Amino acid sequence: MSPQGDGNLSEMPLQEFVLDGFAGGPQTQALLFTLFLALYVVAVLGNLTMIMVITLDARLHSPMYFFLKNLSFLDLCYSSVIAPKALADFLSSLSSKFITFEGCIIQFFFFSLLGTTEAFLLAVMAYDRFVAVCSPLRYPISMRPSVCARLVLGSYCGGCLNSILQTSFTFSLPFCSSNHIDHFFCDVLPLLKLACAETTINKLVMFAICGLIIVGTTLVVLISYSYITGTILRMRSGGGRHKLFSTCGSHMTAVSLFYGTVFVMYAQPGAVESMEQGKVVSVFYTLVIPMLNPLIYSLRNKDVKDALWRLGQKHTAMWRMARETGS
Repeated sequence: MSPQGDGNLSEMPLQEFVLDGFAGGPQTQALLFTLFLALYVVAVLGNLTMIMVITLDARLHSPMYFFLKNLSFLDLCYSSVIAPKALADFLSSLSSKFITFEGCIIQFFFFSLLGTTEAFLLAVMAYDRFVAVCSPLRYPISMRPSVCARLVLGSYCGGCLNSILQTSFTFSLPFCSSNHIDHFFCDVLPLLKLACAETTINKLVMFAICGLIIVGTTLVVLISYSYITGTILRMRSGGGRHKLFSTCGSHMTAVSLFYGTVFVMYAQPGAVESMEQGKVVSVFYTLVIPMLNPLIYSLRNKDVKDALWRLGQKHTAMWRMARETGS
């Protein structure tokens, strides 16, 4: 099947989609390529650095940094599901911006899986800070390694369940009006626009599931931080208050960015009608937020900055020793 085919596609099974991406000529596409490449490179380097530092520095082997390492891993995978294909398409002609039907399903599945898992993981991180601040004596038992592992596994299971439901509902629809997706990746809203069947149930299911996940995880975050704020304000040590506010502030910044963009895109009915706005919002949660998260947590976290400094000093000393030995 030709990727340019806009006509009646119902005569044969759909073989591929065309990702229309952003409008504009070669100069616009080159500018977007440069922007996406810069965001993606910074996201990859930042998240890999966080994973490496937390893994190598024994002082960061605590529940909070275990969850942060998993967040960095999610962000790394999340952006990698979208960015490489988008970058290739910016350098291609419209007729070459195709993705196979199976490839679209795979991209959609992992995009939904990783995004939902991150929503659950951010709620888990808020709960971890709640236990650490409000019940410090119980913290070593309440957040022991086996519990932390189960919480992360539960986040992935919740993400996988949502992804299976969303993928099944979306790709069970017949696509026969066009094979052009008005987006730069396979997302649910532009795919629903291509369906030649009634999509009301799909939209209701999407809003119900996304609303339940967003409201549920947001409540966990808000309740946790309301208790945390009250506990911090009752502390007598100004230094302790500043450290906790700094750590919790980083998490609240990451939470606000992620939930805000996801709510705008998926948890309000009006979002379905604005694909151009949706593309811009999608750039934020697929590339900008994965790029910002390691910066937010490293720049506002003294422990991470100290770990980076120690790691740098260690590698400098090793390099000098190797140089002296070689000479």
